[in-house]
Amino acid sequence: MELSGYVSSIRYRREETGYTVFELVSDNIGYTVIAKVADIDEGANVHVAGEMVMHPVYGEQINASVCEVSVPDDTDGLLMYLGSGAIRGVGETMASRIIEKFGSDAAHILENEPERLAEIKGISERKARDIALQFREKAQTRKAFVFLRGYGISNNMSVRIYDEYGEDIYGILRENPYKLAEDIRGIGFKTADEIAERSGIRVDSQYRIRAGLMYVLSQAIAEGHMFLPAAELTGKAAELLDIDRALIETEITNLAVERKVVVKGEDVYAAEYYYAELKCAVLLHDIDSYTEQIVSDTKKAALAARIERLETETGMHFDPLQRQAIEAATSGGILILSGGPGTGKTTTINALIKYFTDEGMDIMLAAPTGRAAKRMTEATGYEAKTIHRLLELSGAPDDDHSRARFERNEDNPLETDVIILDEMSMVDIFLFLSLLKAVTPGTRLIMVGDVDQLPSVGPGQVLKDMIDSGAFRVVMLEQIFRQEEGSDIITNAHSIRAGRYPVLGTDSKDFFFLERSDVKVMYKHMVELITQMLPGYVSAQPMDIQVLTPMRKGPLGVESLNRILQQYINPPSDDKKEIEYGETIFREGDKVMQVRNNYQLEWYVTGEYNIRVQSGTGVFNGDVGCIRSIDEEQRMMTIEFEEGHLVDYEYSLFEDLETAYAVTIHKSQGSEYPAVIIPVISGPPQLLNRNLLYTAVTRARHSVVLMGNRQTFYNMVDNDRINMRHTGFADRIREVCL
Repeated sequence: MELSGYVSSIRYRREETGYTVFELVSDNIGYTVIAKVADIDEGANVHVAGEMVMHPVYGEQINASVCEVSVPDDTDGLLMYLGSGAIRGVGETMASRIIEKFGSDAAHILENEPERLAEIKGISERKARDIALQFREKAQTRKAFVFLRGYGISNNMSVRIYDEYGEDIYGILRENPYKLAEDIRGIGFKTADEIAERSGIRVDSQYRIRAGLMYVLSQAIAEGHMFLPAAELTGKAAELLDIDRALIETEITNLAVERKVVVKGEDVYAAEYYYAELKCAVLLHDIDSYTEQIVSDTKKAALAARIERLETETGMHFDPLQRQAIEAATSGGILILSGGPGTGKTTTINALIKYFTDEGMDIMLAAPTGRAAKRMTEATGYEAKTIHRLLELSGAPDDDHSRARFERNEDNPLETDVIILDEMSMVDIFLFLSLLKAVTPGTRLIMVGDVDQLPSVGPGQVLKDMIDSGAFRVVMLEQIFRQEEGSDIITNAHSIRAGRYPVLGTDSKDFFFLERSDVKVMYKHMVELITQMLPGYVSAQPMDIQVLTPMRKGPLGVESLNRILQQYINPPSDDKKEIEYGETIFREGDKVMQVRNNYQLEWYVTGEYNIRVQSGTGVFNGDVGCIRSIDEEQRMMTIEFEEGHLVDYEYSLFEDLETAYAVTIHKSQGSEYPAVIIPVISGPPQLLNRNLLYTAVTRARHSVVLMGNRQTFYNMVDNDRINMRHTGFADRIREVCL
């Protein structure tokens, strides 16, 4: 006999053999089924075929020779599947209409009478045929949906898993579900561990221990570290896995033998992170080996005369450190130029550009983000590109889809004499490695940044480690120039940097402190500042004014602030379409931020008659845009980023976005805003430090408004404890270069 239904309960399962006794409900009748199967769980839809037998104790049972997960034929299952976004052009609303119209016959209609879908408002005959074709083509996907649902996996994640593994998913979940944590973004170790427990994987399984170790390392990397000390790694893994440390130490050794980790003394790296540091050090050595040492008095005199002519031609006056920077840059190789706001970094860059162009040399300018590149262009008058654009980002996926693939590399290097990079504190180790691969020895590489800013969002602290290595020429600009006459932002930023308290009050023209303690009052005043007071004061639009907060959680964290500010800055309206994703409502006109790199996502620019005139790939962590339109039926949004780049987001990509009326201070790196509002609130001392406050204040061009507790502000100035990252880049540089 053959039956289809759902598993109401599992009475017995022997994991080693797959022998399972379960209750099957078919047409509201319950059956006891005996089968050799390990890939079902309560709630799963199954199809069984076998012989009805009589057990002397348990009565009638079906001894199944076939037991397989079946296509969901109940309306709830079909509604979940259709509403998941698996069928292009069908979202939750359209799925509900289909089920409401056809009920339990919906699956039959989709399979056999697709033309009837056109009876539903919003579905044309052409669209009906397309939906039906996709439905038939994705029979195996639907089967996988039901299977994965038994493991508590959401529909959206099921699509991603099936796209990655196809029919191999069944074997992977039975044998090594931890592979999901390695391969699928959005599935972490804990989810994989829950699946493994359901699959009967032992707690001391080699798969589990290795996955746990790599998970602990990945968590450290997400916090910016390049490695973990062995003792810290072992301790955290033992706590996570709840097993003996000796078993973990054995697997660290095994992972090292297999070259998945590198053990350097007491430090344990995921292998690619160690080799990224080492390769960067080797490439820096090769570039710097072309440094010309100026030794003769004649050369020194000629260069001094040339710098004096530069001052005359440009009307600039260089202090001794700026002169030192120009001299160092002209002799080739690597130069690092650092200093706080107002210390003349831009003046020095402009002098270098003038010097090199007069020499007939080709120059390329770049910065890590679009905003930083735009600022560099405005300050110099020369085009500056993002590093991704400079290296010609390719839309083709890399072996690791979280990495970028660039057309410019060691086989196709950049053709220039000089490269000047700004905002180097934002550059992480992997972007730096990609850049260095494209730089040929003999090219002058000048890197500019404020070492006292927060380090990169990605792993490493490249600028700081290069300076600390002592291997390269470094010029630290110190004198504060008064180009911005009377700017308290610059003066107070340097006070904070030095650990001195600025004068707090409301008497300044650009640096204000509002003592507030009631959160609701702070909400009210933030809205007033953004919508009424600051736009006219700094000649900007409300959307250009940015709230910067130290944390994500809490009443004055990013998540709460964005909900409040959205409500007042871009309130609901009959004229604005909106769409809900999780706990976030996206609305036309909203300010949003991309929160992870997507190197394959396409952008385009339109011209007259909405014709596409330019296109490319890549939207990056920290890019801010505005929602221009929402298609509620297709569950798609079109977002406009800087330079008019339009990007169409499907529903599955919404998880990469969040509203951005408020952003964390870390996410604001490299950006400059007409005005910033900074809530100063109590929180973890390791987070609320001088480094964070300094970074926030220096994001403002014309006005800083701090709001909150005065003592908390002073505590932040006093707290010079920087969250040190575990990095070995300085050591790798010394090993290679010194």
